[in-house]
Amino acid sequence: MNFYESKDSSSPLLPLTFDEWEMEARKKLGAGPFGYVHGGAGGGETMEANLSGFRNYQIRPRVCSDVSKRDLSIELFGQQASVPFLMAPIGVNSIVHPVGELGAARAAANLNVPYVLSNVSTHRMEEVAEAMGNALRWFQLYPPKNEELMQSFLQRAEKAGFSAIVVTVDSTLLGWRITDLKNRYLPFLDGHGMGNYFSDPVFRDMLKQSPEDNGRDAVLKALDEGNNTCFTWKTLTKVRERTKLPLLLKGLTHPEDALLALEHGADGVIVSNHGGRQLDGAVGTMQALPEVLRTVNGKAPVLLDGGIRRGADIIKALALGATAVQIGRPYMYALAVAGQTGVEYMLQNLIAETELQLAISGNSSVKDLDESLLGKV
Repeated sequence: MNFYESKDSSSPLLPLTFDEWEMEARKKLGAGPFGYVHGGAGGGETMEANLSGFRNYQIRPRVCSDVSKRDLSIELFGQQASVPFLMAPIGVNSIVHPVGELGAARAAANLNVPYVLSNVSTHRMEEVAEAMGNALRWFQLYPPKNEELMQSFLQRAEKAGFSAIVVTVDSTLLGWRITDLKNRYLPFLDGHGMGNYFSDPVFRDMLKQSPEDNGRDAVLKALDEGNNTCFTWKTLTKVRERTKLPLLLKGLTHPEDALLALEHGADGVIVSNHGGRQLDGAVGTMQALPEVLRTVNGKAPVLLDGGIRRGADIIKALALGATAVQIGRPYMYALAVAGQTGVEYMLQNLIAETELQLAISGNSSVKDLDESLLGKV
């Protein structure tokens, strides 16, 4: 087994590959928390579709190119990012490590990796913002039913220095997650992921008793707000009207939905199926990406989320035309194994691997990547 040794000689060896991070996380965590991160909807077909989508493309390297200087940087809504990937919004980080979102966010800030904070974080968005300083960060919104609560979340995010809003629309209902059902595990019921709700003045005014006095009812109210099955394109327009920040719609795979998103005020779209956790038997993200790109036709950034495990995956998605990608499970496993230190090592390795993949493929900048680099299996 290959491991990367931390600089602190007293620290344990840290994993190098995704599979090793996953294996070590499984050892560290109980069945409930591990299954919550690892599992998908139904039989796992969508999760497999995300992974197999990358295997359907092969990189055709070019040679005799000057790659002595490499550039992984991209621009996102006028802001420079030093790498072409973001840390995806994943809630309830505290189920895998006590430091929770603060560890992941600090790791991102230390390595200049853009970070997307989940609406259902255990730590308040203001705490995470303070931990990140001036580092690039976005806020993910599960649009609540109550428009005043939605407005409060958006205002708080703007005030805390989040520079874009990611509206996730593919989980207004929780998917049929076999692992969680078997484990009888839903972390929200234990108070995880409630940081932004319980600290919000509008939400607290909606309760008969405070979360401190009646946590169970407060959790159920928060879950009811998040399960917004009434969310429509008209509702997205309302979100657009309530913030000046760039707005991205996350959770689509259909090209017509991408067009509708732009028509209703989105500034970008994120091709995603929630990591295969919502709809079993759904299209994989890499399969959906080309058609979404053709339909959007350069009118807005298109990001990809789902199935990223290695630098080669990142290069393939960018070569197809994605502006950037998001990573999820890799950093959650690293957080479980070694907290902030684990996330930093994982990110360092992914950055190094992506830079090597870029150079060895014959390119010096991710901006130069296009479909000519790929062959279809």
